[in-house]
Amino acid sequence: MTPDSSIISHDLFMRRCLHLAAKGAGYVAPNPMVGAVLVHNNRIIGEGYHQRYGEAHAEVNCIASVKEEDVNLIASSMLYVSLEPCAHFGKTPPCADLIIRHKIPKVVIGVRDPFNEVNGKGIEKLKKAGIDVQLGILEEECKEINKRFFTFYTKHRPYIILKWAETANGFISTSSQRSTDDSDVLPNGRLLISNEYTNRLVHKWRSEEAGIMVGTNTALSDNPDLTTRLWDGPSPVRLIIDMDLRLPGTLKIFNHASPTIIFNTLKHEEDGNLHYYQVTEDTNLVHQVVNALCHLKIQSVIIEGGARLLQSFIEEQCWDEIRIIKNSKLIIEKGLPAPQPGRVIQSESFQLLGDLISILKPVNH
Repeated sequence: MTPDSSIISHDLFMRRCLHLAAKGAGYVAPNPMVGAVLVHNNRIIGEGYHQRYGEAHAEVNCIASVKEEDVNLIASSMLYVSLEPCAHFGKTPPCADLIIRHKIPKVVIGVRDPFNEVNGKGIEKLKKAGIDVQLGILEEECKEINKRFFTFYTKHRPYIILKWAETANGFISTSSQRSTDDSDVLPNGRLLISNEYTNRLVHKWRSEEAGIMVGTNTALSDNPDLTTRLWDGPSPVRLIIDMDLRLPGTLKIFNHASPTIIFNTLKHEEDGNLHYYQVTEDTNLVHQVVNALCHLKIQSVIIEGGARLLQSFIEEQCWDEIRIIKNSKLIIEKGLPAPQPGRVIQSESFQLLGDLISILKPVNH
């Protein structure tokens, strides 16, 4: 018996896969986010998603969710999955084998997996078992949800997000001497540019990335935690540029709250979850750091400062998104000018109280 040919819409069930997949954000890296839905005669009888790295994949959770009274329907159902099922042994057994074992006759796949260990092998294995495979349903949406994973395996570098907050007149670093509103003042005497709601959004952004990076001056002047203390989600690996190792050990980045990597020119060693990664001064720093992140399997990074570090990634055209938070009310007399992104495409913008958040993409993205 084959699945019902009068299926409502492949798009409808693939969108459900994507909705499920998104629940794994921040918890499954370096694996991709994947959702799966099992449909019998236009009725969902099972669904699941990859919940945490090292644990069961979406297809496993989907089939396991089928109620006892519906188990006999599995062999006449259609499986939707947002990414090609794996065909190799990793942390878990191959999902393609699971599908074959349950005799599911048709599988609808959002997009092919770019990872070399999969990359068509799952599809080939299913077809050889006589399973009808359809590929490319909501393909761009399925790529977008795993843009970090796809960038890492197709461009061989992390997905790079540049983020900063700026005043209405284009400064990212301020003093509290003069402003047009009553913004909060940080312990170092500088004004807090973004509002408390935007700050929570930033911590949500952090929870979605594998790494967070700042330069020496930002670490020294702001003494940031670089964690997700304002959001219920995992903290990224802290990545610090400190070429001459001049940052004092009293800074919060040395508190062992989360793994920390210090890029420097002096030593290469590990001390618990503190890793000193040596680079050289006579080679392009951006490329060295990007190559190191690939070696460390860090698939995405959000760079939060300072201005020179952000500008260096812009000049090397080594970025995928720029997220700018602009306080439309705050005007100051002097400060550190914001980076200049050059030619970009604005893909999204929205207001959060007095802050305007703009998401920019490269023109050749």
